[in-house]
This record gives sequence, C-alpha cells and structure tokens, in this order.
Amino acid sequence: MYKLDGKTALVTGAAHGIGRAIAFRLAEEGCAVGILDFDPKAGEAAAEAIRATGAKAAAAAADVAVKAQVVAGVAELEAALGPIDVLVNNAGLCKVGPLLETPDEDWDRTFAINVGGVFHVTRAVVPAMVGRGGGAVVNVASWMGKSGVAAYGAYCASKFAVVSMTQTLSHEIAPSGVRVNAVAPGLIVDTKMRDETEALRKAQGLPSAQDRAQDIPARRPGYPADIANAVAFLASDQAGYITGECINITGGMFND
Repeated sequence: MYKLDGKTALVTGAAHGIGRAIAFRLAEEGCAVGILDFDPKAGEAAAEAIRATGAKAAAAAADVAVKAQVVAGVAELEAALGPIDVLVNNAGLCKVGPLLETPDEDWDRTFAINVGGVFHVTRAVVPAMVGRGGGAVVNVASWMGKSGVAAYGAYCASKFAVVSMTQTLSHEIAPSGVRVNAVAPGLIVDTKMRDETEALRKAQGLPSAQDRAQDIPARRPGYPADIANAVAFLASDQAGYITGECINITGGMFND
C-alpha cells in the first residue's frame, strides 16, 4: 500500500507492544527492520518472528538513555541491514503518581528514556539521512504530550518535550528532504506499558483502562495496530508534504 519496498527502518523499543506492532507493519510494507531494544532476548525474538514472515530483520540491544550503547547498536543494525531510511523513536517509560510525590529517580529515568532516548537515537541516525537527502522520522509522543493529566506529571512533561523536539527538528532539516513527525496515541491497551501502568493505577484506586474507554467517542480503547497503521503512512512518500505534525490517534478522546 505504501510502497516502502527496499527501505530500511529502525524502531526503538520494538520487542513489545506498540513498537513491535510498528516493526511488523513496516515489514509488511516491504521494509527491512532493525529493532533496538533494552531486552536482547525479546528483541531477537521479535526479529526472528519478522524473518519468519519472509521479511529481513535484525536486532541490537541498547538502553536508549545511554549514548554509547545507542551509537554501537545503530552501527550494528546498519552493518546488518544498510543505511536507515525510516526512524521510529518509540521506546518509552511511564510512571504513575502525583507530581509532588514522584521520586527523583522516576523523574530522571522517565526523561532519560523518553527525551534523552529520542535525542541520542536521532543524533545517531538522522545526520546520515540529511546527508543522503531524504528520510522519515516518526516519534511516538502521546496525547498527554499536549495536555497535562493528573498522576502523569513526569510522563506528560517528557512527551511535551518529544512534541517540541519533533517540531524543532522538522524546521531545521526540512530543506534536506527529511521529514519529522509524531503520533500521539490515546488509551492504548494490549501493551506491556499499559499492563504496568494499570497495576499502578489499581494500587492507587484509579479507574481502569476499560472503565475510561467508555468515555471515548469511539467507545473502545486503541490497539497497537492503530498506531502502527499511522506510522506506516507517515513513513511513506504518501505523507511527503507532512512534516512537523503530531497526529492524535485517540478515538476522538482528544482533538487539540
């Protein structure tokens, strides 16, 4: 559909959840897919599952918060798959709790991964895209990167930063032919992160995802495939005149 045959994509945090769905969707569109993930066994398992479909895939282990690991992981994936045409910064962390009660280590780790990770991987990949005169970057932000939400202070602040970085970089490199966009998922279930945050919410007496989904105009939560479909479009030439955008994928829950 999107004619991504012959392109190479790198997806961070692709061993599970949204990242895994994105990796498989891009492989379906013809991409060779590099998986950069903190969990080496799960990352390799995802790459093997993609290869089982007939697509080309490789995995490398890295904590995106650590620049040296990112540089080494990107180099390993480029050696295996070739130059990267599509970068999806998906790796993320979500901690639940009132801002005034957020431990320093939760705040620091959230920013190290959600913001620092995007910065490190982008710096490792995008200069070569600019040098070649083309490419697409898709950052996974959140609707909470556009509106502060109680009990998600660190997460909201970090995702606001991702939206800002998306806009800034898009302005800086648009003349090179490299596009930079973001997606803002809403209430997405069937992910490792959702399972973890739901456990935290339950412990704090907060409503469950299924309860909250009843207030969404679409009357359902979102699924990883909903995000993957949008990412595939933004990665393609069909989105060739779109850059600097952050597209809501919330079932109508959030429209700003």
